[in-house]
Amino acid sequence: MANELAAQVWHVIDLVNYQDGSVVSRTLINQKTGTVTLFAFDAGQELSEHTAPYDALVEVFDGETEITISSQPFHLRAGDMIIMPANQPHAVKALVKFKMMLTMIRS
Repeated sequence: MANELAAQVWHVIDLVNYQDGSVVSRTLINQKTGTVTLFAFDAGQELSEHTAPYDALVEVFDGETEITISSQPFHLRAGDMIIMPANQPHAVKALVKFKMMLTMIRS
């Protein structure tokens, strides 16, 4: 666990900031068993299609995104979440500025 965040209350949306023309990430937990990472996407930014060998949970905290899983698009907005199954191609595109938390479980 990131020691500076441990045993404190944080407003999750304030832990990562938007940057013009960029995708910004901040890893909160990085363990052998899994990771928790916050992302802030500027409008129009994206992560191209890729696969991961583990299930991942995406929680949207601000804005709107389109997440495509195995060629099926899903529209998510603040308060929504989706599970991206292991070994299925997926991509993320910011429809407007948006923030999300990605939790990946490795075991």
